Amino acid sequence: MTTAPTDRTDPLDHTAQVAQIVRFFETLTPQSLAQLGQFYAPQARFTDPFNNVVGVAAIAAIFDHMFVSLQQPRFVVVACVLQGSQCFLTWEFRFGFKGYQAGQAQVILGASHLVLSDTGLITVHRDYWDAAQELYEKLPVLGGLMRWLRARLQAR
Repeated sequence: MTTAPTDRTDPLDHTAQVAQIVRFFETLTPQSLAQLGQFYAPQARFTDPFNNVVGVAAIAAIFDHMFVSLQQPRFVVVACVLQGSQCFLTWEFRFGFKGYQAGQAQVILGASHLVLSDTGLITVHRDYWDAAQELYEKLPVLGGLMRWLRARLQAR
């Protein structure tokens, strides 16, 4: 059976690049931040509930701040969906607070939407997670207020 040629080209297969990206995030250390340029395009945009930056140096600064501010932060990628140049990762961010509940494990559940260039570099990285429930409710004073507000809103 012969198929007619089409003008459409198949999207690039980024499976290998995404596997390397996942491995990079799951093994991220302060030392490996120097390799960020191997995974992000020079003018990549990173957005999360607290940040909206452009460029590898600005993205590296966010991750560096994470290592300075938290005890043993690490990502565990739970699932990955890849379609063409779009990738969606769900993850657990595991860490401990420094100075508050020291030694008590914390987990934030979230997801990342990645857009990849033709060469497999990340051009857009947007993290989605609920800062109120996943972070603020775990903090002293503010956590109690957030839990009270949520309970009041749910009771309506």
